[in-house]
Amino acid sequence: MADSPNSDLKSLSPLQLFERVTEQGEKVRALKAGKAPKDEIDAAVRMLLSLKLSYKTTTGQDYQAGLPPKDLVLINNGTAKEEDEDLVDPWNVQTSNAKGVDYDKLIVRFGSSKIDTDLINRIERATGQKPHHFLRRGIFFSHRDMDQILDAYENKKSFYLYTGRGPSSQAMHVGHLIPFMFTKWLQEVFDVPLVIQLTDDEKYLWKDMTIEKAYEYAKENAKDIIACGFDINKTFIFSDLDYLGASTGFYKNIVKVQKHVTFNQVKGIFGFTDSDCIGKISFPAIQAAPSFSSSFPQIFNGKDNIQCLIPCAIDQDPYFRMTRDVAPRIGQPKPALLHSVFFPALQGAQTKMSASDPNSSIFLTDTPKQIKTKINKHAFSGGRDTIEEHRKYGGNCDVDVSFMYLTFFLEDDDRLEQLKQAYTSGELLTGELKKVLIETMQPLVAAHQERRKQITDEIVKQFMTPRKLAFEF
Repeated sequence: MADSPNSDLKSLSPLQLFERVTEQGEKVRALKAGKAPKDEIDAAVRMLLSLKLSYKTTTGQDYQAGLPPKDLVLINNGTAKEEDEDLVDPWNVQTSNAKGVDYDKLIVRFGSSKIDTDLINRIERATGQKPHHFLRRGIFFSHRDMDQILDAYENKKSFYLYTGRGPSSQAMHVGHLIPFMFTKWLQEVFDVPLVIQLTDDEKYLWKDMTIEKAYEYAKENAKDIIACGFDINKTFIFSDLDYLGASTGFYKNIVKVQKHVTFNQVKGIFGFTDSDCIGKISFPAIQAAPSFSSSFPQIFNGKDNIQCLIPCAIDQDPYFRMTRDVAPRIGQPKPALLHSVFFPALQGAQTKMSASDPNSSIFLTDTPKQIKTKINKHAFSGGRDTIEEHRKYGGNCDVDVSFMYLTFFLEDDDRLEQLKQAYTSGELLTGELKKVLIETMQPLVAAHQERRKQITDEIVKQFMTPRKLAFEF
């Protein structure tokens, strides 16, 4: 007897409907490939069409193989991109706009919430501290459930912070500092524990490197992270290659997530193909697991109900949309998120930074001379072709990389506004704006290098040893 549509399709979630359509499509293909009787194939096709109709009625979207409903999917997963759309996933950022990614559109597509003035003011009231300039300037621009975190904090309930780094190279660049600078501020103003995941396993799976090299990079990157000034008594940094076998809770949570996410889902969310190694398919569960406090029994005394707040660039959001979908089904609280914009390459916001291209950004190992040369030679200008035109029409701060970098690293709001007005009016020339950036970045990088010199292998080991932190749970 042929399958009939479930009369209770209306009770299914969009994602469950998507999975039903996908499964039925695979059944139709199998029947045709096996040269099944025509009436059996016809019945299966009718079922498929009925499911597709239910899917469209529920979601307002036509079913597309490999593309789950838009609230659970990346921007196009790298496929069939319209000309005015951006491609954003954990491995690629592409835009045709010289101003960079359209973040308002991204908020709509990802289904997150804009960090507005009301939320920033509430953070200020809750902490008693002036909001970080990353918040004031919209560098952290989007969130999921930050209001719940503030509810908990205002009711004397604790939460913890989780962020991470994929150690793909020995030298980090200044853009890699953004989530850590902001996370350090969050840790200080809220006084909460922090866990930092080094995904050396991910880099081994995705990159052409040995597992030993990936682990070595993790240790080196940890020194740069520690040099940001994190408190050793409140911070646990861990390598996946190390910690997975050392925790009684971490692997259990990985397996729970794995059981509740299908192969079709990870293909749709992350764009995996049948030729990807199984390590890639299973990795999202490893990045999801630190979102649950039971992954760190030594810190949280085995409690599994401590909510997590994740500051990260928005390209990492697909991992945590998946995590948030799974969390209630495994009895865990959904993690909250704060999303940052992308840090632009020196060559412009349309260009992706690359560790293999030393001129794509300012690296934390650069000398003052290298910083000056890179900015003068490679920083994309929003200025005019001639001095006369620039004086007459002014520069464009929206596309000028020197001004973008100052937005991240110049803390003085009044000074930044003065520079914007002067450059826009034509009073300030591109070379003069670049000089301001050089004078900002040289001492910042030099100070980081001095702090990093003090970070010994023994200090790294202490940060990376599973242990109780300075909190009671």
